[in-house]
Amino acid sequence: MLADTWYLFNKYVKISMRMPLWSLFSLIQPLLWLFIFGALFNNFATLPGFPADTYIDYFVPGVLIMTVLFGSSWAGVSLLREISAGTVDKMLVSPASRTAIVLSRVLHSAVQAVIQAFIVLVAAWLMGANTNFNPVYIFMAMFVILLLGIAFAALSNGLAIKLQREEPLVIMGNLMTLPLMFFSSAMVPEQFMPNWIHAIGSFNPIEYATSAVRAALSTTPDFHAFSIGFGVTLLFAVGTLYWAISAFKSIQD
Repeated sequence: MLADTWYLFNKYVKISMRMPLWSLFSLIQPLLWLFIFGALFNNFATLPGFPADTYIDYFVPGVLIMTVLFGSSWAGVSLLREISAGTVDKMLVSPASRTAIVLSRVLHSAVQAVIQAFIVLVAAWLMGANTNFNPVYIFMAMFVILLLGIAFAALSNGLAIKLQREEPLVIMGNLMTLPLMFFSSAMVPEQFMPNWIHAIGSFNPIEYATSAVRAALSTTPDFHAFSIGFGVTLLFAVGTLYWAISAFKSIQD
């Protein structure tokens, strides 16, 4: 299974390298959000109780999470296209591990999201963001991003298998991005939220991932907040990956 996963993972990497503009295109939206919202909400930092010196310092973890969502939530679309082209049928009649077929796709999408998130982090630094660039803490933040990328890529692939159509998958992808972002502290601190939004956010995996990344990249890292966010994100990733693999295996029965 591991050998098959590595082989298929490298296949998807080669496909991405042949189409670098697609990866670049998915970076445009997070970079635009970083620039536009960083300027639009800059005066938020002057409000009493705001937890950062500047808004962009606060927003950087949120935009890193956005990068993962915009990249991973659409991973199932390419699976549907491979199903339509007959590529998946050819894999199913081969001796390749069924788990590896799903796992390789999910890992490819997640690793791509991590690379894009790191580029966005560098762009934020060039824009003057004051974040912790200690390699250990950057690794901690990127590992959370990797787990979140696995979770949403698996969720998207599982939905693609269940829905078998691109249109409803696109609708579900939209429901997995902006609403989840707005029901978290990615853009607005918890103390500035209405109580009902804060209550919903306590069940939102994006909230915990954002808190973990923010705790790691803070100039004074909060290991307690990181451990809680990391634990919830890990459970979310394991659960969605198990569901996606189970959904894929069910289509063979």
